[in-house]
Order: sequence, then structure tokens, then C-alpha cells
Amino acid sequence: MDNATRQPLVVYTIVERDKDKKKLWVRIGSAFRNRDGSLNAMLDAVPTNGSLHIRELRPLPSRDSIAPADPAE
Repeated sequence: MDNATRQPLVVYTIVERDKDKKKLWVRIGSAFRNRDGSLNAMLDAVPTNGSLHIRELRPLPSRDSIAPADPAE
């Protein structure tokens, strides 16, 4: 099994806000690939819309690498 298939996955549900129709991605758990290609998902919450979105974990940029906003703007 190569490294890409062993990488943990993230489980989200995508919720649309009523007021502005903005879509929010809410992390609700993790998933792992089995040797046969199937998935095991461990959920911390159950989506009320019945929808799961599973994708590879992408590291967030560190706070140190984000430039502070210019107060003059």
C-alpha cells in the first residue's frame, strides 16, 4: 500500500446558510482507506442533511506564514 492510500481522509458535511446562500464546510470526522480500497469513517457528528464529503487532508498554512493585514488599507 503506497503512502497516498495510507493518508488519513477528512469527512465534511457542506451546509448552505439561509441568509446569504454561502456554503460552509463543517468537519465532522475522519476516514481511512482499507487494503481493498473501501473506507472506514469515524464520525464525531451526524450531518442533518445526510450528505458526507470525504477528501484527502490538506495541511492548513501556519499562522506565521500568513502576512498580517495592512491597517492602512
